[in-house]
Amino acid sequence: MAFMPFITAGDPDLDTTVAVLKELAHRGVDLIEVGFPYSDPIADGPVIQESYTRALNNGFHVHDLFEALKTLSADPSITLPPLVGMVSYAIIFRYGSDKFLNEAKAAGFSGLIVPDLPGDEAQELAEKTKAVKLDLVQLVSPLTPENRTKRIVQVASGFIYCISVAGTTGVRDELPPELTAHLESLRSLTDLPLAVGFGISNPNHVNTLRGKADGFIIGSAIVKQFAAFSDPAQNRDAVLKAIGDYAGEMAAATKG
Repeated sequence: MAFMPFITAGDPDLDTTVAVLKELAHRGVDLIEVGFPYSDPIADGPVIQESYTRALNNGFHVHDLFEALKTLSADPSITLPPLVGMVSYAIIFRYGSDKFLNEAKAAGFSGLIVPDLPGDEAQELAEKTKAVKLDLVQLVSPLTPENRTKRIVQVASGFIYCISVAGTTGVRDELPPELTAHLESLRSLTDLPLAVGFGISNPNHVNTLRGKADGFIIGSAIVKQFAAFSDPAQNRDAVLKAIGDYAGEMAAATKG
């Protein structure tokens, strides 16, 4: 299975974002989801909301992220895995959709997840992302009716983000038993890879998904460690290593 960690861009600053991206790349992750801080995120729990707030309070700006990633992509000493942006449509709209998509592509993004744009209303943006060779990943929850799911997967590309629970992001002890049926239903509707997010945090969760999903996404269990970067009593290199060690453990879990 593919492992995709989620990180918040700009928490606490873009230099840290670049350092974490390098660390995750060295740890063998398959993709990296990069969250664009937003004041009113959709479906994010307190850990990611607090991370977004720290980044915004420290002056995060979309253009600065794109410039930092362009510099990183040009570094011959690092090979980044594909980057997928988690970004509110409000940000894309305000930035200018054509400008945003072109700059995202130039910065090295391979795809986007736009959680507040209903999947069955995403045709226009899907066509624009395709034109610049970006994927538009769609989210499907356990509560999405089948008729809507059919419409959503038709405009999706890259993979389907399968929300594991009816709720917000955050670490959970167990994955819901009905997740298997949810994945089986999706598998019958699309040939795109299925990646599961929300609540995953340990190798046991990965084993539960083996043979049922093509990948998994971990956000809160990683992002909660970012708070330590803002603590002057914490050693920055030690925090970076702890994030890398955790990512390496989860990457190893994909191989059984």
